[in-house]
Amino acid sequence: MGLMTIQARKPIISDRLVRKFRLGSGLVVFSFVIMHLANHSLGLISLSAAERAQQWFMAVWRNPVGTLLLYSALIVHILLVLRLLYIRRTLIMPPGEAFQIVTGLLVPLLLIDHIVATRVVHVVYGYHDTYRAIVHTLWLTSPTSGVRQSILLVIVWLHGCIGVHFWLRFRPWYIAIAPVLLSFAIVLPVLALLGFAAMGKIVTHDAAQPDERGYAGGYYSDIRSFGETGSVPGSQMADTLWPYRAGFYGAFSLSIVGLFAFRAHRRLRERRYQVAIRYPGGEVVHAPRGFSVLEASRLGGIPHYSICGGKGQCSTCRVQIIDGAENLPPPEALEQKTLNRIGATPDVRLACQLRPTGNVSVVPLLTPMAEAAIPVYTQAASPGREREIVVFFCDLRHFTALTESRLPFDIVFLLNRYFALVGRIVEENGGRMDKFIGDGAMALFGLRATPKEANRQALKAAAAIVREIDKLSAELADELSSPLEIAIGLHSGLAVVGSMGYGSVKNVTAIGDTVNVASRLESVAKEYNTALVFSEPVARLSGIDVDGVESREIAVRGRGEPLRVYIVSKEASSRFA
Repeated sequence: MGLMTIQARKPIISDRLVRKFRLGSGLVVFSFVIMHLANHSLGLISLSAAERAQQWFMAVWRNPVGTLLLYSALIVHILLVLRLLYIRRTLIMPPGEAFQIVTGLLVPLLLIDHIVATRVVHVVYGYHDTYRAIVHTLWLTSPTSGVRQSILLVIVWLHGCIGVHFWLRFRPWYIAIAPVLLSFAIVLPVLALLGFAAMGKIVTHDAAQPDERGYAGGYYSDIRSFGETGSVPGSQMADTLWPYRAGFYGAFSLSIVGLFAFRAHRRLRERRYQVAIRYPGGEVVHAPRGFSVLEASRLGGIPHYSICGGKGQCSTCRVQIIDGAENLPPPEALEQKTLNRIGATPDVRLACQLRPTGNVSVVPLLTPMAEAAIPVYTQAASPGREREIVVFFCDLRHFTALTESRLPFDIVFLLNRYFALVGRIVEENGGRMDKFIGDGAMALFGLRATPKEANRQALKAAAAIVREIDKLSAELADELSSPLEIAIGLHSGLAVVGSMGYGSVKNVTAIGDTVNVASRLESVAKEYNTALVFSEPVARLSGIDVDGVESREIAVRGRGEPLRVYIVSKEASSRFA
């Protein structure tokens, strides 16, 4: 019986479905927060404008369907955070993931008082939680609560924005609109807090004036009759609300205590059933059965790559099985899909998905660099992923002959003028300079644009560089033995884009067949003594008119089929400007 409880069981609900529930519930709560902050922002116009908008806000969220949807989403999201903490075999995690979990737990803790003071009082006592009444309470009666609710808004907003970012970050279209979304993420909470402050000043002024009923400090809310007295004194209401607060705080506290109690119980139970995982350096990690190899590495402090964070979406954590293959469960669908994509042999598995049932010896196939700048448990700042991009290569023709009789300082001066020209034009047209190699340069287009826009931007940049090189050549004619001539190659396709390098010499670059072909096309431009050569994919994706442009099919090393390219002279390049 004990052994059966320790064995990794197939979950009733798949991880994919759990992620969908977490995402769906989070988006519901995030939609509520967006509307709530937008409503606050209207306080900058007037208090009455905010209250009129609040009626629409209440109509959406205070009807039975909206109420059920909102509070169900909130409860589900909290429960899934607790579930995530329970199923994690170790609480060692990247800082970003830890921040999301901590803020996710802070939200209900800070939200309880607000729910009791608004929704519970509304349901039980008929309290009309208008903006005037709420702001009066948070700004004048209990400013400490006002500060706490402001902090709550900021925490919930940060938590939601980070969650949305991690959900969308690998989608090509998201990169193009990310600056707009970042601006929105900064501006909305700022406007909401300013709106709250503006309403606070209005309420402070009004509170100093008696209203038409003669109440000192004005009248802020209607209360449904209570017993025969016709109203509920504030002290009596506070006394009757404490069971609700105690219940909510008690339930939350018990859930946290229960979580760690279950974790402790599982740990004590698992100590009787451990597996030994051996590493090539002689290290042995004894981990409970059910741990993944990646979790065992983290438990033992052994460096182990996992760019995707252990989600089975990359192969950087893969290991080769040296001994104990009979103690391994077969790959699940997610792991098998990744292994098939990389053409892995049967003795290669993903460490983040592999949960040995017995002792095993493994060799990590990607050995982390012995570099202090890469902590063991963190992910790379820009993990590699396939992107549809345009790769741009350019090079000065006959540059060696140009520099044979020149002083070193003169050569540096010329190169810097040339590099500044290329870099400026590339960036003005939406590209990113990748690197300078001798008298050549490489740039990437499409990191923040659609494929069509990227290809057009690359062609426009190429035409502008050809034109500006002519101007630079004329400017330096007295200093040069022959005019400057440039050769440019463009190719569009899939490439692996990510942060690569070592230490401080690390930047976002691209590798793959698309890069190799673009470099080859720059050489073709030299061979044909022309200014620009671009491939058929560039022409097709950009949608440009190539009638009258010379085209040929060329053989490219590493490609089984010839590639059609378009050869453009210096004079003809202006048509793409």
